[in-house]
Amino acid sequence: MKGLILSGGKGTRLRPLTFTRAKQLIPIANKSNLLYVVDDLVAAGVSDLGIVISPDTGDEIRQHLLEARPEGVQFTFIEQREPLGLAHAVQTAQGFLGDESFVMYLGDNLLSGGIGHLVQEYEDSHPDAIVLLTRVENPQQFGVAVLDPDGRVLRLVEKPKVPPSDLALVGVYLFSPRIHEVIRTLKPSWRGEYEITEAIQGLVDREMPVVAHLVRGWWKDTGKPEDLLEANRLVLAQVTRRIEGEVTECDLLGEVVVEPGARVTRSELRGPIHIASGAVVEDSYVGPYTSIGQGSRVIGSEVEFSILLPQCEVVQVPYRLDASVIGQGAVVTRETRRRRQHTVGLVVGDFSRICL
Repeated sequence: MKGLILSGGKGTRLRPLTFTRAKQLIPIANKSNLLYVVDDLVAAGVSDLGIVISPDTGDEIRQHLLEARPEGVQFTFIEQREPLGLAHAVQTAQGFLGDESFVMYLGDNLLSGGIGHLVQEYEDSHPDAIVLLTRVENPQQFGVAVLDPDGRVLRLVEKPKVPPSDLALVGVYLFSPRIHEVIRTLKPSWRGEYEITEAIQGLVDREMPVVAHLVRGWWKDTGKPEDLLEANRLVLAQVTRRIEGEVTECDLLGEVVVEPGARVTRSELRGPIHIASGAVVEDSYVGPYTSIGQGSRVIGSEVEFSILLPQCEVVQVPYRLDASVIGQGAVVTRETRRRRQHTVGLVVGDFSRICL
């Protein structure tokens, strides 16, 4: 079985962060979303991976994966020149996929529990598709499935105005090579895209078995800043204390990770938090669900429930930063000294400078 990771898209909902980076490379607990996807596939025994990239961000995704490549993993990079939908991405990758079954995994999705059980079921029973579902409060924004009592898919609808259920498609699918036959018959939808929901419906209409499973644990589509922060919270909730950097004159509570080469002095740390190598924290408060990127500096400031990308600086900020995403190389500092009386939430693009 092969793996197909979709890593295109412009990430417009994550601007300004995605003006300067691919959305799949924004770190969650100091590890890119894309690497969590790779790890899930490898843990399920899928190591021959095709990566669908766009002309805009393909080079940085290629470089990131080749630098971080786990042992035994083979990457094949496939350029999708136009964003014409998920089914079009599969069609673009057909040369790589050949006649093999495959897992398709969206590169900005994050799962707990892995996909090993899905791969095992596919190998045991060989349906033509397995789809992963979760219950959502806003099914109008997703592809929605209707199931029979045995868990087989009866019908799929893409972003329905009147949803027939609250079961939304998650960005993980397992397919037999028969999906290619259906995709070749598709026409563009009203959105101008070749929809994977229509391709799966084509399998159902041909009476080919399509099986559905509900997500075990949690799932996040990290398409918006608030989703990034929630994903960061979910991942950090699973860490255990590990102090390998230099920590002096500090008050620590809870699960705190300080990587080798990081330095924390005269500060209060309230886990779960993750401080990457090369980071410096001095005279500060770092609250729960915060990740501080490699080489970043937090000096005389307070921050919690936030993501700090690498090489950014938060220096003498007069407010507590809360629910913030600070881009790589960005600087947030004070204009004049004043008492900390309020909190502020920011989404700051790479290499910006903000004075509060």
